[in-house]
Amino acid sequence: MNESAIPTFDNTYAGLGAGFSSSLAPTAVSKPGLIRINHEIAVSLGFDPIVLASEQGLNVLAGNALFEGMEPIATVYAGHQFGQFNPQLGDGRAILLGEVVRQDGQRFDIQLKGAGPTPYSRGGDGRAPLGPVLREYIVSEAMAAMGIPTTRSLAAVTTGELVYREEPLWGAVLTRVASSHIRIGTFQFFAAKGMLTELRQLADHVIGRHFPEIAGGEKPYLNLLQKVLHRQAELVAKWQNIGFIHGVMNTDNVLLSGETIDYGPCAFLDEFKPEKVFSSIDRGGRYAFENQPSIAHWNVMNLAQTLLPLIDENTEHAVAQAQEVVDQFPILFESAYQRGINRKLGLRDDAVAGLELGQNFLQLLASSKIDFTLAFRRLAEMRSESIGVGQDFGDPVIDLFNFPGAFNEWIGKWQQTISQSDLKADDLDMIYRENPVFVPRNHLIEEAILAAYQDDFGLFEQLLNRVTDPFNYKREDIKFASPPLPEQVVQQTFCGT
Repeated sequence: MNESAIPTFDNTYAGLGAGFSSSLAPTAVSKPGLIRINHEIAVSLGFDPIVLASEQGLNVLAGNALFEGMEPIATVYAGHQFGQFNPQLGDGRAILLGEVVRQDGQRFDIQLKGAGPTPYSRGGDGRAPLGPVLREYIVSEAMAAMGIPTTRSLAAVTTGELVYREEPLWGAVLTRVASSHIRIGTFQFFAAKGMLTELRQLADHVIGRHFPEIAGGEKPYLNLLQKVLHRQAELVAKWQNIGFIHGVMNTDNVLLSGETIDYGPCAFLDEFKPEKVFSSIDRGGRYAFENQPSIAHWNVMNLAQTLLPLIDENTEHAVAQAQEVVDQFPILFESAYQRGINRKLGLRDDAVAGLELGQNFLQLLASSKIDFTLAFRRLAEMRSESIGVGQDFGDPVIDLFNFPGAFNEWIGKWQQTISQSDLKADDLDMIYRENPVFVPRNHLIEEAILAAYQDDFGLFEQLLNRVTDPFNYKREDIKFASPPLPEQVVQQTFCGT
């Protein structure tokens, strides 16, 4: 094999020591089969897609073999799960193969999800059914296409083996890419055990990997908290502005890199309901759509608690400094959210009028049970129509959706505000690129998964192609832009573990 066909691995997390992870190889499967290689990601990381799709590459992606330089490990962490602290969790069905450094110097983890049991599996089989693998592939790549920080999907393969949940299901393995898999829960593991040396080692590693600009500063660990808080505020604001419900915002599912991770019971809103919950395991509505900002705030507060002994030897002083940082979250979130909603309304980032307009628009969506995605997309088209300028994002969605009369007064105020703004026709791209026409709708994902279990991946490919080009609409793609019919509505999603 040509040595340039795969990147060089540089496994710094494995080098932190045995206390951070367990070394083990993935568990081999009987008959791996290729579903898809993400050519864009493969090339950007230095992989030859042809090699990845070869028999050797397929065996690596399935967990049957390793490329040279890989040092597979399962990492340990803790976490608050639905508010209850578990002092030891860890990669129960994921194995980190190693890290690669892209040409621009950015480092990425390469991880297999569904690669077999680990020391942290807690009696589980460590496998993943095909459905959750396809869901994560579709949604993570859609998020990336919409500009949302996220883990990515490098490849998906079948295993030729059944996994047993409520019923036997065909198994699969996802190859996931992330800037790192270090979580708030990773810090909680060492803090809960009073392992201060390892906690400092972890914090220094994160600073060097993600925030080198603060290394060597006067208060690096307080600045680390500030950086993570800012990224979480920005990330959740983006979720709120596209109608995304994560579903399981436990502290072990919060990456310090600020990327979205774990697409188990996630969903996108169809009709707008702020109180909406999809996850079957979220019986109390802790992670409802409207609660996501406050939960993100709470999660960062838990990170702050782990960093106290690093921030200052005097606990009282450390608490005061950390609290001052944590208290900034609502302000940072509101600022990020407001910039986003202004763009979705076709206004300048700093438009004061956007706050009231946005709130009133969402209230109308909720009271009228209007589809979230199509309502905002229709605004983009109305903005284009109001200044008599065409646009390059395909056909209008007016055949699919138009506002009922209850919106007339609001639309009048919005159009008046638009007319008074100093945005020009050249700014039309902004409102279109903030308002996708295609999102991974729950019923379409479920339909694609059901077909895949019958060995038909055609709908998976079609849906993936649409949601990774989310802003350009053609009428022949109406199936992928349409809200569900009453009989197609998905009320619950499942974690897939």
